[in-house]
This record gives sequence, structure tokens and C-alpha cells, in this order.
Amino acid sequence: MFPRNTWYVACTPDEIDAKPLGRQICGEHIVFYRGADGQVAALEDFCPHRGARLSLGSVCEGQLVCGYHGLVMGCDGKTVSMPGQRTAGFPKIRAFPVVERYGFIWVWPGDAALADPATIHHLEWAENPDWAYGGGLYHIQADYRLMIDNLMDLTHETYVHASSIGQKEIDETPVTTKVENGQVVTSRFMDGVMAPPFWRANLRGNHLPDDQPVDRWQVCRFTPPSHIMIEVGVALAGQGGYHAPAEQKVYSIVVDFITPETATSHWYFWGMARNFNVKDKALTAQIREGQAKVFAEDTAVLEAQQANMLLHPGRRLLMLNIDAGGVQSRKLLDKMIAAEQATAPVAQAA
Repeated sequence: MFPRNTWYVACTPDEIDAKPLGRQICGEHIVFYRGADGQVAALEDFCPHRGARLSLGSVCEGQLVCGYHGLVMGCDGKTVSMPGQRTAGFPKIRAFPVVERYGFIWVWPGDAALADPATIHHLEWAENPDWAYGGGLYHIQADYRLMIDNLMDLTHETYVHASSIGQKEIDETPVTTKVENGQVVTSRFMDGVMAPPFWRANLRGNHLPDDQPVDRWQVCRFTPPSHIMIEVGVALAGQGGYHAPAEQKVYSIVVDFITPETATSHWYFWGMARNFNVKDKALTAQIREGQAKVFAEDTAVLEAQQANMLLHPGRRLLMLNIDAGGVQSRKLLDKMIAAEQATAPVAQAA
């Protein structure tokens, strides 16, 4: 139910700075840590001696040490040593392709021979000093595709996020959906509306009045397997909306990396990149706090939705025109999964 021959965000660098990190991704239990050269390593979270979780061990001088009997692992999955024992004949455990880039740790859970770092999702803002970023991580007990549905249809903001980013004009404004260059793009443009609380705060953060009509936009871009970048913002009405000059608007990119854990759970790396007042750390913290509250509301809805669907597995879900973004995104996912299955080696009968 999820593609494997692709790059997923596994964690952030701060999660592995002091000790190994165990994380399940696409059903694979993986341990992440830094080797002696400071590079990130990713191994199967399974000690070849007695099957203990290597992530419960420690990192000593760049080597991963099992916390059960002190077995030392190399970054390539080969056992290095074990106190008082001969381990030369131990088989390698699986090593996963892993890359540190753009402030994230990326892992390839599929066929290692197919992993190409050049295909990692490019994040222009992450390498540009004219942008600031702040974000976080939620562990959500729901199918990762439910989060994709949620983010590709922002109509729910009127109801789920009524006190922060929701407003009635979202319901009243039609949404456009298209598939181009391997992406699904949904867009909504609202002209001459009053900004909701979250955006009023951002207008003040960019030294703009918060009590005047604005033109607001939402452009959601889904890139398989589960990356969604949402261009959002408001501009003082009549200044060009999405194309308004920087001094007349607040423009941001909501960053969403959705990494499957199991069939009914995922890791949700969220954040916001902005190109205004980028040196204001207090503003970054304020936006992060506001976003955290918004996404906590989504989490509650999605986990309850998943629980309900497990109780009623045979119930058919209805589709409306507002669901087009999620429907098209799932079609791209299904196509990607089908292509993997078509090329997967067939198990030989005994």
C-alpha cells in the first residue's frame, strides 16, 4: 500500500545527534545513527546475535554498540566485533541508502540498487538565506493516504480550523485540480476577503495592516510518494494577489512530508518556509506554535476517521468534486505501486 523504491523523510538531524534512533518506515524497522565520519547510517534494527533492537544500544566513537551483549556493528551492516567472541562469520544485516539533505534525513526502504540521491525532492527554499523555516513532527495513528486526502482538499479548514485559518469563503470559492509533470495541483484564490486570525498575525509580522481586505491563495502540490508543498498567503486587496510585490503580502510554503509507518500509522513532518522577516526568530517560533495547534486539530480528526474506518471496513466512502485532489493523488500512488510490483522478482517455488 506504499511505494518502497523512493525517498522518504526518516527523521531530522537533531533526533540522532546523541544516540541511535529506531523508526519503522514502510513496515521496516530501521536504526539511524552517525558513523565515525559523521555521516548518517541506516541499518536493519536487528542484532545478528540474538535479535535485540540495535536502536536500544549506544554509539561509541562512531560505532553502533548493541545494548544486549556489546556487539559492535559497522555502517555497512557487517559485525565488527564482540567482547571475547569470534564474529567474523556473522552474516551482514541490511543497510539502507540514506542521505542527509535540506535539514532532513532521507531513507530509501526499497531496492538499494535503484537509489539515486539526485531524485530526492528538491527544496529551493532550504538552501536560500532569504527564507526561514520552522517545523515539527507528529506521529499519527492513521493511514498516510488519509493525510494526503486532508492536505489536498483544504475545504475542511472552515470547520476543523475555524479559530485559526478557516473562513466561509473557502467553501464558497471553487477549487481547480490538474495533473502536470507528475504532480497533482489544486488551487483556490479568494479575493477581497478578511484575513482569518493566523494570517492577521502574519500580516502584523510583516508590518502590514491586519484590518483591511486581502486576496488569499492556496496552491497545493502533491509529488509522489507523499510530499505536499502548499503555497499559501495573503496580499492587501488589489495589489495583485498571488503575484503582488513582496512588500504588500505575506507568502509562505507549508511543508508536508508524510512517511508511512504501517498500514494505519505514519510520521508527519510539518513546517512552514517563509520569505518575509526571515531573521525574526520570535516570529518563526510564533508561526511554529500556531501551525502546531492547527495540525493537532487535523490529527484528532484523522485518528478518529481511521478508527471509524476500521470499525466499518465495508462502508463505501462518497466522493465529491472537492475530493479531486486526493483522488488524483491516489491514482499516481497506485500507478507507482503497480509499476514496482510489475518489476519485482517472482519468488521461485521450492
